[in-house]
Amino acid sequence: MNARLAILAAAFFFSTGGAAVKAASLTAWQIASYRSLVAAVVLLSLLPAARRGWTWRMIPVGIVYALTLVLFVLATKLTTAANAIFLQATAPLYLLFIAPWLLGERVRARDLFGPAAIACGMALFFVGRAPDATTAPNAALGNLLAAASGFTWALTVVGLRMLNRSGVPGGFATAAMGNLFAGLIAFLPAWPMPAFSAPDLGVLLYLGVIQIALSYYLLNLGLAKVPAFEASVLILLEPALNPVWTFLFHRERPGDLAIVGGVIICAATLFQSWMTSRPERALLVQERATGSE
Repeated sequence: MNARLAILAAAFFFSTGGAAVKAASLTAWQIASYRSLVAAVVLLSLLPAARRGWTWRMIPVGIVYALTLVLFVLATKLTTAANAIFLQATAPLYLLFIAPWLLGERVRARDLFGPAAIACGMALFFVGRAPDATTAPNAALGNLLAAASGFTWALTVVGLRMLNRSGVPGGFATAAMGNLFAGLIAFLPAWPMPAFSAPDLGVLLYLGVIQIALSYYLLNLGLAKVPAFEASVLILLEPALNPVWTFLFHRERPGDLAIVGGVIICAATLFQSWMTSRPERALLVQERATGSE
C-alpha cells in the first residue's frame, strides 16, 4: 500500500471518531471503556509487536495515554466534536512547559510563537455563543475536559520520548497497554453493562477495530516511509474532517469563533512542526502514531 495513502486513510478513520461517539446511545464512560477494550484485544491479537517489550517503564506512559483516550470521549459527548479534537491539539502549548522540566529540552525564542498562537486559538473556544445543546449538552465542561486531554497527550508525548531515550520501544506495545488501561479505568463508571443494541454494538466495534486499531496500524505503516513534516501535514486531515462528519450525520455546528480557533491551532501546530529540526520532527510524528483519540 502507498505510504502516503496509508497515512491519509489513518487520518480519515481517526476523523470519524467524533461522529461515531455521538451516534451511540451508550454513556460516555461505556463508550470509552468498551471501544478501548476492543482496540486492545485487536492490537494484542493481530500484532506480535504489541505483545513484545512490555516493561514497568511503560506503565506511566500507558496511564496518561489511557486518560487521553477517556477524556476525549467524555469531552466529545459533552461539547462539539470540533471543540474536542481542536482542544486536544493544544498539546504543543503544554509541551512548552513540560519538556524543559522532564526532558531538559531548552526552549528557544523561536519556539514561543507556535504555543502563543495555540493559546490564542484555545481562548476562542471559551468565548462566543454556546453550541446547540442537542449535541453539546454541557459545552463548558466538555471544553475543559478536551483541554485536559491536550495536557495528558502532551504528557504521553514526553513519556514516549523518555522511553525512546532509554532504549525502550514504545510503539505498538504502549498503544495496546494504553487502550487496556483506558478500558479498565472507565469500566467501573460504565457499570452496569447495558443490553447492547445492534447499532451500538456496531459503533463500538467500528471504534475499536477501525477507528483505533486499524488507523494506528496504517499510520505506522506510512510513517516508516514518509518524511516527518510531510506526514504531519497529511495527518491534519483528521481535525479538518472531524467536524464535517458530525455536521453531515448530526447537523452539529460549532461556533464561528471555535472554527477560527481550530484553524489557528492547526496552522500554529504546522508552523511549529516546520520550525522543529528534522530529528525532532521525526520523533514527534512517530510518537503521534500511538493513536488519536
